[in-house]
Formats: sequence, C-alpha cells, structure tokens
Amino acid sequence: MSRLRNTFLKNWFAVEAIPIYAVVGVVVAGGSWYLARLARGPTVVWTKENPTPWNDIKPDEGTKLLTVNQHFDKSWERRKI
Repeated sequence: MSRLRNTFLKNWFAVEAIPIYAVVGVVVAGGSWYLARLARGPTVVWTKENPTPWNDIKPDEGTKLLTVNQHFDKSWERRKI
C-alpha cells in the first residue's frame, strides 16, 4: 500500500513546480480580492431601478471627476437606492 501511495504522490505533480503553483495562487487570490473591492466601491450601484442614469443629467451638471477650465453650477452624483 505504501508503494502505491508513493508512486501516486511522485507522479501527481513535480516538486519543482510548487513555487509556480504558489505564485499563480497568490496572483489569482489577489486579483479576485481586488475585483471584489472594486465591485463594492461607492460609485458602483447594483440595481436595475434606473437602467439609464445618463438620461437624468441636466445641462448644468458636471459628471467628470476633473474638469479643466469649465464651471458647472452643481456636480452630478449617483445615489444608492
């Protein structure tokens, strides 16, 4: 039984590939964490209440984060429902 187990573990993966598996695992975990963090940000609204929010913007509202040489009376913001 011991010989069968050793043969299986020996052929299952190469010992030299363990650092590659570790690096890929860390990258996948970090990417998943970052995407989840972005998806829960303050500017993201997960609702179907208003599928076209761009139709509610008035001409005197600025929607950009940085405006150069432009003045708007008020800034547009999307509120959570």
